[in-house]
Amino acid sequence: MTLFLHETHRVRGALEEEFEAHYRDRWMAALAEGDDARLLWYTHQAHGTGPAYRICTITAVRDGAAYGRLLDRVATGDLQTWARELDGLQYDSVGKVLRALPWSPLNEVDLATVPVDPKADHELTLYMEDTGWPHKPLDDYTAFWGDVYAPMLAKSQLLRIEACFQVAFSGGRRPEAILFQKVISHDGLLRLFETETPAALKQPGTFMHDALQVRDQWESRLLRASAWSPMY
Repeated sequence: MTLFLHETHRVRGALEEEFEAHYRDRWMAALAEGDDARLLWYTHQAHGTGPAYRICTITAVRDGAAYGRLLDRVATGDLQTWARELDGLQYDSVGKVLRALPWSPLNEVDLATVPVDPKADHELTLYMEDTGWPHKPLDDYTAFWGDVYAPMLAKSQLLRIEACFQVAFSGGRRPEAILFQKVISHDGLLRLFETETPAALKQPGTFMHDALQVRDQWESRLLRASAWSPMY
């Protein structure tokens, strides 16, 4: 079962380019030497949409045993120096191990197919990442996504779900789940920001009303994939 290491880094602003090079030229290359893990996304939280100099990375890991080997490489192996130098480029980072929901478009990852070319250059793409903390059981929350939200979104042509994750182990925190969605219509996203939700769309039977039965706390972030990010 593929696991996903999701990390949010508080980067030192003056060292942003060095931090990116540290991931592009060293982390991605070091992972490519084996078959345990691959970097999937390197994204910037867009300035003006939240705290400054936040970088979000998502790394796919083959399975639990491979994750253990990766931890050993970082703690005492060939990636120890890389990790030590990384600490000087950021204030801190928050990581969590995720697993994909059964119906997630991204699920089991064929690591051999993930690009590892640091010189790749592609369009800059925008993602909306929604993290929610349900007050109902996590399974009820993610089932609501699959049964109600995903079909509704498919008709909107605003966003496209790329991946759906839940935390593999909460470690005592409230359960949480993450929707990783590519922005398809920038104009539509702007209208979403500019327009208040009409009262008619808050009535029973509508998404905005019924979703409150499972959650009312979530966080949205706009993330921009770098031109070399393996997935975009």
